Amino acid sequence: MSSGDTMLKPVEYTTAGGLAAVLAARRVSAVELCDAAIAAIEAKDGPINAVVVRDFERARDAARAADAALAKGERRPLLGVPMTVKEAHDVAGLPTTWGVEQFRNWIARTDSVGVARLKAAGAVILGKTNVPPLLSDWQSVNPIYGRTNNPFDLSRSPGGSSGGSAAALAAGFVPLELGSDIGGSIRIPSAFCGTFGHKPSYDLVPQRGHSFPGSDGVGMPLNVVGPMARTASDLALALDVLAGPSDEEAAGYRVDLPVPRHARLADHRVLILDRHPLAPVDSEILNAIESLAGRLAAAGALVARESELLPDLDAAHRTYLRMLMTVMSRGAVQQRNPPITAHQWMGMQDDQLKVRREWGVLFKTFDVVLSPTVGVVAFPHFDEPVWGERKLIIDGRAEPFPNQLAWPGMAIFAHLPATAFPIGRTRAGLPIGAQAIGPYLEDRTTIAFAELVAREWGAS
Repeated sequence: MSSGDTMLKPVEYTTAGGLAAVLAARRVSAVELCDAAIAAIEAKDGPINAVVVRDFERARDAARAADAALAKGERRPLLGVPMTVKEAHDVAGLPTTWGVEQFRNWIARTDSVGVARLKAAGAVILGKTNVPPLLSDWQSVNPIYGRTNNPFDLSRSPGGSSGGSAAALAAGFVPLELGSDIGGSIRIPSAFCGTFGHKPSYDLVPQRGHSFPGSDGVGMPLNVVGPMARTASDLALALDVLAGPSDEEAAGYRVDLPVPRHARLADHRVLILDRHPLAPVDSEILNAIESLAGRLAAAGALVARESELLPDLDAAHRTYLRMLMTVMSRGAVQQRNPPITAHQWMGMQDDQLKVRREWGVLFKTFDVVLSPTVGVVAFPHFDEPVWGERKLIIDGRAEPFPNQLAWPGMAIFAHLPATAFPIGRTRAGLPIGAQAIGPYLEDRTTIAFAELVAREWGAS
């Protein structure tokens, strides 16, 4: 089969599900798709610098194996579909550095659980995408691989820490990516690059193999591993592949996620949450969310703009920050704050459980909470390395950079699923994103809501 013999529709090129279907129908070969993706990366990635670890020859071998399997009648969810993964995920034979110079030459011996499951589903891994050092920024620049730029405006950040992932999707190199999120690292890049990303319920996708280079211990508290894509439907497809217990738990535990709460937008009960006591939001984002709220109401959805059922967002965020700083300081030689005691940590877990229960009560009245993913669109690159010294300009006012953690932190702290999706563009043409936050373990509901919105009004 030659590429000249294929007549693929654009949607088939741009979705993992579409590519899997045409591969199964033998309308295109996995090798052709692999070569097309490689050619796109080689031709266009120079100024973007998203795919920083390239494994093209092994990818071609995997594509040939996929074609052989397809010829025998094998069918798997991603058989022959090309994709990339965030640099922080172990891929056997490739470096995992987390953007830290001292680990430049550390080579993973085995695949992470997520990568292994994607490969078992037939995915062809082309390489790995860029991150900031220690996955600790909403930019993606490090001393090993340099800076990743936003495909919509090279002078701006694609987000972080899964910034290379979102940039690769937005540039059209691949239809699917594997990211991670402890402070918006899936959702903020998705918002900045006009793509889709899903932060799963905590511990739904195993973290093993997404750990500091050379380490292998318990999963990082608060952190999650999840899919990123150009469509919401591909988030659902990938989550089915990724979700489920691993190792010891798999002997007795199974995943049985609830189906989406509703099949129509008209049946949804939506709470609009566009104000936070700690984090202001740019007016263009607020206008886009208000426009979407109006369209949802006109479509028949119940739309509320306030609720007494919301937890104390200020108090919850402050506890989240204490937990986050504790988690991120593990192994640090020097710490800004004195280490907490075990009893203090357990006290914070008690506070976290209280907030989780309060969200649970709220979701008896509402199906999803619609909020900004973050209070700004893609910002110009910062050279200032210290978060606390940075300022974001929001409607002409300089605002503290770290305060924007409040928006992605809501779902992280409460272990809730949250799906990021595009809802418009600024006057300058930059993507505007929102997030749908849903009940614990009802990941299918937030993904389905994002898909319904995109189906009804487009993805941008």
